[in-house]
Amino acid sequence: MQQFSINKRLIGKNQPVYIIAELSANHEGSFELAAKSIEAIAKTGADAVKIQSYTPDVMTLDSDLEWFKTRKDSPWAGGKLYDVYKKGQTPWEWHQKLKELAESLSLDFFSSPFHPEIVDQLESINVPAYKIASLEINDIPLIRAVAKTGKPIIISTGAATEEDIDLALKTCFEEGNKQIALLKCTSAYPTPLEEVNLKAITTLAEKYNTIIGLSDHTLGLTAPLGATALGAKIIEKHFILDKNADGLDKDFSLDPQDFTLLVQEIRNMEKAMGSGGLEMSPRMENASKFKRSIFITEDVKKGEELTQKNIKVLRPGLGMHPKYFSQIVGKHFSGDFQRGTPLKDDMID
Repeated sequence: MQQFSINKRLIGKNQPVYIIAELSANHEGSFELAAKSIEAIAKTGADAVKIQSYTPDVMTLDSDLEWFKTRKDSPWAGGKLYDVYKKGQTPWEWHQKLKELAESLSLDFFSSPFHPEIVDQLESINVPAYKIASLEINDIPLIRAVAKTGKPIIISTGAATEEDIDLALKTCFEEGNKQIALLKCTSAYPTPLEEVNLKAITTLAEKYNTIIGLSDHTLGLTAPLGATALGAKIIEKHFILDKNADGLDKDFSLDPQDFTLLVQEIRNMEKAMGSGGLEMSPRMENASKFKRSIFITEDVKKGEELTQKNIKVLRPGLGMHPKYFSQIVGKHFSGDFQRGTPLKDDMID
């Protein structure tokens, strides 16, 4: 499927890029900060705000065993996974209020659930779409629960093999859900540009024939703009109200000023991409009048021979096409003509 709708926004082929601001854990446990963040997101021009819906108990075990510790290459290295998720969770009692606020500001509001029971909770407030996070792409019970809702599913592929993607899609199709987008993603926080691999956007589009986008964790705007140029139709980027604050994801989040710039530059890139056709615009048709043509470059008399001295290929394009130049040298003028006259067919015997 090359298009689907989230609320009334058509996403996919021949549509503008759908821009998602990911709030994630940057609310710092404060409802007021979460609400202010959504208000700021609305001013950036983004299309949607996305949160994450989990409790630490559906993510991991509260354990001191080594494999329940954070990754050494992550911004949260050195602690227990359980503690990170406890700090970063978005309380369930916030969800309905934040959704109402976002929708009042013309933002779509949806979430990444991390357990089938949380999908049921999100259905109770009628979210319009779902996101599957990168590390959940192999959680088939979760994907099946989301697919059964019949709503659009945006799947990040940051930690996915081709087999993972194939199985995730197969699971959705088994439930009759083909409203799927795949996001190229690199699950490194922040992501170095040399690990982004934007060309995979083209590979995913060709292999899966579905809507493709980018979930970006780099520090700047280069990757989202490059993705837009390659045909990405969804761009997701983390948002933070204040980069000097203590948000868990601040190291790879954009503040309001930078997120606004991101939206503006994506829209500018869309304008620059054009239709892909080779036809000339009206302005270019006008410019084409100033291409080269053949001019008489000396005062000449009737019967005088055309030579490389008395005719030349010059701008603008008011005379004969330059392709005739070699054919007419040696012929004769049909009358007297002034220097600077565009050469025409009837001026040659």
